[in-house]
Amino acid sequence: MKPIQVGLLGIGTVGGGTFNVLQRNQEEIQRRAGCGIRIAMVADLDTARARRIVGDSAQIVSDAREIIANPEIDIVIELIGGYGIAKALVLEAIAAGKHVVTANKALLAVHGTEIFAAARAKGVVVAFEAAVAGGIPIIKALREGLTANRIEWIAGIINGTTNFILSEMRAKGLDFDVALKEAQRLGYAEADPTFDIDGIDAAHKATIMSAIAFGIPVQFDKAYVEGITRLNAADIRYAEQLGYRIKLLGITKRRSGAVEGIELRVHPTLVPAKQLIANVEGAMNAVMVQGDAVGSTLYYGKGAGAEPTASAVIADLVDITRLHTADPDHRVPHLAFQHGALQDTRILSIDEVVTAFYLRLQVADQAGVLARITAILAESDISIDALLQRESAEGEAQTDVIILTHDTVEGRMNKAIAQMQALPTVLAPIVRIRKEELA
Repeated sequence: MKPIQVGLLGIGTVGGGTFNVLQRNQEEIQRRAGCGIRIAMVADLDTARARRIVGDSAQIVSDAREIIANPEIDIVIELIGGYGIAKALVLEAIAAGKHVVTANKALLAVHGTEIFAAARAKGVVVAFEAAVAGGIPIIKALREGLTANRIEWIAGIINGTTNFILSEMRAKGLDFDVALKEAQRLGYAEADPTFDIDGIDAAHKATIMSAIAFGIPVQFDKAYVEGITRLNAADIRYAEQLGYRIKLLGITKRRSGAVEGIELRVHPTLVPAKQLIANVEGAMNAVMVQGDAVGSTLYYGKGAGAEPTASAVIADLVDITRLHTADPDHRVPHLAFQHGALQDTRILSIDEVVTAFYLRLQVADQAGVLARITAILAESDISIDALLQRESAEGEAQTDVIILTHDTVEGRMNKAIAQMQALPTVLAPIVRIRKEELA
């Protein structure tokens, strides 16, 4: 059988990894796919670099549209990134009747609905396992392995840069700025780390997982996003004393009852130290999925890097190769649910989210302060789960009060925090971090 001909757009870190893994494991991959898979063309502005990587095994061009226009190319791999030219090229490849493999989570989180509709109309596949959690096959697990389940919630460490920073802060007692510089020195963080540390990258991935889990359109603009830039080493230390660790989690959850909808949020989160996901350190990723039939499942591995991401890209190539001649109506739908079965379930605002909270208040060390604070929480119908008060040093006029609450509506907590902040004995902005038991 003639090998499947692949065109690669962009041969940077992941592109180079994809080429190398495909070459190294060609025999094994062919045994699984049923025929050979060959990267026949590579498009990159740096043609000299591309030639160094692929040698004479593929045609090198500087214009990606030459690949799209080539009738011999069956599959286009998009590894350019971003929303701009990448979107145009993906849509042009679809229009040309070519299947697409992409690792571009930003593109799919923002424009996925348009892209999937175009692919469905043309009868081609857009595969994107590499867009979420690198080498961890979480998309396949959600779309296929857990298809019998009603997914209840997903919580994931899906950005390795921020997890590395938080691990350094916890292990070495570093402040955020120091840990970030260390991450940049070691190559875990970019020179401009904004997308990572502000939670945007994680929110792109959480948006995609939410759509697949609950059968809704991708809606990145409705996600609540909060990064780790305001975290303090003191809060990581206090959380540890209370039996918790702080992780940046992407969380999406189905809500029913009086308020129905989908929670979609990314923020620093206290997680019980006994949970496996709380012990994921360094640049590793992990995703927990709660299904009604299977219960809790955990997926762990490398979330970035040349070959881990290449593993996911090539898995998509194999899937498409197997389905290349299949009736489009009998393929696994892009977002797991059949066309026409997606529901426009409301994404809840952050004020409607129900979760527990960690509060740190810097207060005057005098009688009656703690009583007034707990009274405000009681009047707001917010119950306390645990309380920790740092013992003041001799002559010190202020102290920290740490409070863990039970579950409450975020909007109610906001009002209580505003009341506490207005007290003259509260001496600094109150620190608030959400808490999830993940039980």
